[in-house]
Amino acid sequence: MGRKGRSSDEVFGELFEAVAACYEPHDLFRIRAGFRARRPVTLRANTIKTDIRRVMEVLRRDGFKFNRVPWYEEALILPETRERDLEVHGLYREGHIYLQSLSSMLPPLVMRPRPGWRVLDLAAAPGSKTTQLAALMGNTGYILANEINPLRAARLKFNLERQGAGIVEVRLGDGKRLGEEWDGSFDAVLLDAPCSGTGLVVEKDPSTWRSWSPELVAHLVKEQKKLMAAAFRALKPGGILVYATCTLLREENEGVVRWTLENYRGRLFLERIDLALSGAEVAAPEPIPGHGREGMLLLLPSKLYEGFFLARLRKKA
Repeated sequence: MGRKGRSSDEVFGELFEAVAACYEPHDLFRIRAGFRARRPVTLRANTIKTDIRRVMEVLRRDGFKFNRVPWYEEALILPETRERDLEVHGLYREGHIYLQSLSSMLPPLVMRPRPGWRVLDLAAAPGSKTTQLAALMGNTGYILANEINPLRAARLKFNLERQGAGIVEVRLGDGKRLGEEWDGSFDAVLLDAPCSGTGLVVEKDPSTWRSWSPELVAHLVKEQKKLMAAAFRALKPGGILVYATCTLLREENEGVVRWTLENYRGRLFLERIDLALSGAEVAAPEPIPGHGREGMLLLLPSKLYEGFFLARLRKKA
């Protein structure tokens, strides 16, 4: 049985109804297909320790088949490989690669951090995006990686050490307090927000959706707004804020961005996202009055991508 004595079928049905209320039939058809898709293993070469050519040489030597990702030179798709086959490989154990979904690779690329920047990762564990940020910055500058859960923070520290991300400091605590503690301190903030995870749903795997409920969503929206307020305050004037979720629900995505823009009217604005993704099922975000939709990206779950939402915002200089 699911939450409050409800069956798994009832929980999934309620979740799907909530998603259906956000989308037109054509998009809903694509979402349902995405819920049934099996995505291949994907990875990112860790340029702190190696480069993509060396990774490809080793994989090819050891009999792994892979495809390149046109929009990201460091990423590979391994359609015939299981994660556990890579987790025992030297490239993984030595931190030369990071197993990461294609959707998860997008927020750092949307941020476009520069070497020497000061960056805040507000909800960092297990470290996929944190280590990617460090690599994109050439492991120079400073990243403050925040995590509220002690066990997840320990996993974050382990991954950072294995990847050689030496510019990262881990903070254990509530991210909602960071705005006050680090007022105007960062060139960029990544808020990969805690969310209801409807973009990660695998229909045949109840563990990916059995804890979902409308009450959970309502709670998360409140948390997302508080974290956005902390992110805004922690940003320097002119700084970049990237908001990301792995949910399809509009109230957690465009709704939170709309609240943020209204709450900081004239002090924050959407900025164009330039990414030419291949093989992605993209839907149109809901436009925000006075701002449009140009600075947002909405991916539907598909054979290659998890469902994901991204927004790039800039604080007025």
